[in-house]
Amino acid sequence: MKAFFEAIQWLFVDVLFAPLDLLRHLELSNWWLANLVNWTFMITCAYYIVYWVKQLNIFNQNPEEKQDTTAHSFLK
Repeated sequence: MKAFFEAIQWLFVDVLFAPLDLLRHLELSNWWLANLVNWTFMITCAYYIVYWVKQLNIFNQNPEEKQDTTAHSFLK
């Protein structure tokens, strides 16, 4: 049973976390390159937030939806 848990430890420490160790060592030489994943994530999120707001604006300008407060029977 001990070998099973050591295999799990080996998998995570030596295999799956190896790219994170590379980024940790890379940060000492080049901060921008080490944080490329973070910058990519932030730019992608910003793009989709702008897209989402534009889509909300398109649907808000469409007069098809009934938006008065008496649209639901329980609000009368």
